[in-house]
Amino acid sequence: MPDTSYDYDVLFIGSGPGGYVAAIRAAQLGLKTACAESRETLGGTCLNVGCIPSKALLHGSELFEEAHGHMALWGVKTPKVELDLGVMMAEKTKAVGDLTGGIEFLFKKNKVDWKKGHATFTGPNTVEIAGETVTAKDIVIATGSSVTPLPGVEVDNEKLRIVDSTGALNLSEVPEHLVVIGGGVIGLELGSVWRRLGAKVTVVEYLDQLLPGMDADVRKEAGKIFKKQGMVLRMKTKVTGATVKGKKVTLTVEPAAGGDTETIEASHVLVAIGRRPNTAKLGLESIALETNDRGQVEVDHDFRTKVDGVWAIGDVAPGPMLAHKAEDEGIAVAENIAGQTGIVNHAIIPGVVYTMPEFAGVGLTEAEAKDAGHTIKSGKFPMMANSRAKTNRDTDGFVKVIADAETDRVLGVHIVASLAGTMIAQAAQAMEFGATSEDIAYTCHAHPTHSEALKEAAMAVQGKPIHI
Repeated sequence: MPDTSYDYDVLFIGSGPGGYVAAIRAAQLGLKTACAESRETLGGTCLNVGCIPSKALLHGSELFEEAHGHMALWGVKTPKVELDLGVMMAEKTKAVGDLTGGIEFLFKKNKVDWKKGHATFTGPNTVEIAGETVTAKDIVIATGSSVTPLPGVEVDNEKLRIVDSTGALNLSEVPEHLVVIGGGVIGLELGSVWRRLGAKVTVVEYLDQLLPGMDADVRKEAGKIFKKQGMVLRMKTKVTGATVKGKKVTLTVEPAAGGDTETIEASHVLVAIGRRPNTAKLGLESIALETNDRGQVEVDHDFRTKVDGVWAIGDVAPGPMLAHKAEDEGIAVAENIAGQTGIVNHAIIPGVVYTMPEFAGVGLTEAEAKDAGHTIKSGKFPMMANSRAKTNRDTDGFVKVIADAETDRVLGVHIVASLAGTMIAQAAQAMEFGATSEDIAYTCHAHPTHSEALKEAAMAVQGKPIHI
């Protein structure tokens, strides 16, 4: 029997990939469910100003670049190719609208109440939303994250000179010179979009290599590939300030280790140094719920916080800030609240960089595996030796499989390839079932496909690939 002393069985704060998926799952399980969202549309950062619109622009810019060379390689001759940026942006906006509308439809279909407004805790089971007091037996914080600011570099997404990821998705012109501060996923993806559309792109990164957190071989390859594509990479460099004068931005930079200051002039600057959890203005102090030193809400294995009846998932909870991690946690938390057993295997969460080629990884990097005490063996297979990639003239990258030397169990897989984001799913599923490299090597893969490179990399763990 439902507990009628509350307005809802469960309330989700935030309708991003974690919150909206969790709300639908909770409603499917028979719980009276509401979801608070202050945006005009559902879907959170990912759908509105993140994963989805960026992929639309990545796709459009890839088509534009292909028309300027790769198509001619295949005898597809085009007259002068022109860019209509307004049309490309309109198509991006349409894709976002289709998907946000889809979530609204799913909320209605599953009888999830959308509470429009910002939710603030006034007690463990009570929030205030747009002047309305709402109670729920269980409340899940799924408020996501926002852009980490950089002192001395003030973002203004209205003037569109110094922008964050949201502004970089809405530029009204192709930058003459875009400086990207941060050599991580967001900076490289959006930098790739504007480079393909004609901008000079300079990436300024504090560390000595791109893509922090990825396998060392992948990071090394990324440096080679982006240089080859024409990006200027300023590694081991920090930005100390920025001034805007008319259509010009002047950045001051210096070596990360300290040294002489110099300036870089740009038409546009993208600040992409990371994201931080959205926990401000939630009223967490009213329920005595503190955040950790990263601003996250600590949770147990089942996503409970230390406050009874309050849970947290997604970017606001510890772990990688990835939409699919939030989705899986959303399903799990809904099942836990409904009295079932919801589990997320945080050791096997793939990460993908959607540049061209794509960069993807799942499980442990080689360094992490060694730090964890594993004696490892690894196999690497170049896409240059893959028949489908070679036929397509699409040969950048490799597949790397890391296995435990004693048990042969796969510990990590890392892929650089045009289809890496799709290929990594097979690796993740194999690892979820505890596969050995031999299991993957002896699984028949269709020929000719890019995925055969994973089979051969697994064979290379034993030192016996066929095509190299």
